[in-house]
Amino acid sequence: MNWNDKVVLITGGTGSFGKRFVKMMLEEVKPAKIIVFSRDELKQHEMRANGYDHPTLRYFIGDIRDQERLRRAFHGVDIVIHAAALKQVPACEYNPMEAIKTNILGSSNVIDAAIDAGVSKVLALSTDKAVNPVNLYGATKLAAEKLFVQSNAYAGGKATRFSCVRYGNVVGSRGSVVPVFLKQREMGELTITDSRMTRFWISLEEGVRFVIRCVEQMHGGEVFVPKIASMTVEDLAKAVAPGAKINVIGIRPGEKLHEVLISEDESRTTVEMDDMYVVQPAEAMWFGRDWEAKGKKLEVDFRYASNTNEDWLNVDRIQKIIAPIEDAYLNGQLG
Repeated sequence: MNWNDKVVLITGGTGSFGKRFVKMMLEEVKPAKIIVFSRDELKQHEMRANGYDHPTLRYFIGDIRDQERLRRAFHGVDIVIHAAALKQVPACEYNPMEAIKTNILGSSNVIDAAIDAGVSKVLALSTDKAVNPVNLYGATKLAAEKLFVQSNAYAGGKATRFSCVRYGNVVGSRGSVVPVFLKQREMGELTITDSRMTRFWISLEEGVRFVIRCVEQMHGGEVFVPKIASMTVEDLAKAVAPGAKINVIGIRPGEKLHEVLISEDESRTTVEMDDMYVVQPAEAMWFGRDWEAKGKKLEVDFRYASNTNEDWLNVDRIQKIIAPIEDAYLNGQLG
């Protein structure tokens, strides 16, 4: 795939993922044009003022809830990365209709606008919380995944193709617990909800590179899941603040003890590759099962969970990963 003649648009482009994605696009991939689509003019201004300014870069104000604005923005676009979402679990629990309007109805608007504008490929960012969801955020992302997968049939004879990327917590993003721990460290006391809690973790750079690669390889209908490491939240706290007191405050509403990236039911249609899993759609009306010739089928009742993962991060490895995040925090650049 030749990116140099492609126009790329990212929704939610002023977020943690969006900024790193744009940076990598400008420095390494170099498409013909990059469009940052988001609803916050201040964040766009700050992003531009902080060096995200380039002749091929455009900033569009808009909300994914506004289908007409999306149709206008998608005109002439080849590839859409859909990263816009409400992501904070407590906020989604307290404002359920707002989460539904953005994460589900907004995703539906992205799909309709992409088909109408003739966009070639659309890749949506999802989360491990979409698997067997216990909170509204996870439920909305599960619904968004279903919309994107089935929209390959909905597109009919048009060439637009839709896929998803699903991964775990992003180290150092605005929704990450790392900045919270760094702030709590100043008081000498950290809070965790349960010492047994485990999570999948991926760096921003790893997430961006994975998304770029999935855009290049997608046929339409896949949910791509990277093979990533797990860590315990307690080890993360110890890595951030060695010797600090750790208070266990109990699991919050809508929170799981462990996360799952592939369920037992999904494993029946999942293919394992060297560094990722590809969840193929259960209904293959438009999908030729091309991945089965490239990888291997999973064992019956396979489950990819954070507590049974084979790859674990210990305190030393965690400290190396969070070192640049800590530097950014100490220099006032984390936000």
